[in-house]
Amino acid sequence: MQSHLKPPAPDTYQDLVRIALSEDIGPGDLTSNLVIPEAAIGSARIEARTELVVSGLFVASDVSLRVDPEIRVEILADEGERVEAGRVLMRLHGSLRSILAAERTALNFLGRLCGISTLTQRYVSEVAHTECKIVDTRKTMPGWRALDKFAVVCGGGTNHRFALYDGILLKDNHRAAAGSVEAAVRAALAGADPGIRVQVEVESLEDAEIACDAGADFLLLDNQSPAQVRAIVERLAGVALLEASGGITLDNLREYAESGVHRISLGVLTHSAPSADVSLEFETQDDSHV
Repeated sequence: MQSHLKPPAPDTYQDLVRIALSEDIGPGDLTSNLVIPEAAIGSARIEARTELVVSGLFVASDVSLRVDPEIRVEILADEGERVEAGRVLMRLHGSLRSILAAERTALNFLGRLCGISTLTQRYVSEVAHTECKIVDTRKTMPGWRALDKFAVVCGGGTNHRFALYDGILLKDNHRAAAGSVEAAVRAALAGADPGIRVQVEVESLEDAEIACDAGADFLLLDNQSPAQVRAIVERLAGVALLEASGGITLDNLREYAESGVHRISLGVLTHSAPSADVSLEFETQDDSHV
């Protein structure tokens, strides 16, 4: 199947696949090599055990093909598609030993990424009646950033800067080192390459006004109550892009979004999403059309 969502480039995750397979298989799958004939061929399906938002089928496919290029892979769902429990996401045909050798690594990737996309969609759905966007952070699993951020997009979320090199965010420690909010903003704006926006973390309406007076047009409202965010929105929504972050959960998300803030960024999307329940099952000829 073809998805409108473009997965990250293979070179952003293939080292992860290689490391994961080396970690899990090592010199060989001791169990399968003892009990499954080397020539045994068959089919298996990967399916959702619960309702979820799909993300990562391309990685699961790559895992299987790295174990055995002769495995035939059929992808049966789209990245970003919401599916019901029991939906078959992928079918594999080939060496049973190879399919089992790839199983756990493929499911580990798929479960994590579907988990992120499913959680992200919960947050996105909660604010769907507003114009507020749900945004991720750099709080990703080390080495997994391209995959984690793709999963956020699959869930309907928006990516923040990818890393330190492609966006400027002046936080409290930058301000302290520079001497003031104004000094930090002016230095960043003076040196930023064309097209790079300067975002400034602020902790009060006063700081927000100082940052905007210094030339900032992108603010991160950190650890502010909904009432404080609303006050800043009323004062500066037409002056700067406003993003709220810190202390925001599903319980209070709607109140923040209804303040009129443009974006809400959440580390929970990538650092605390529970893995989705996916499984691999061998098929007989009779159930291969499930």
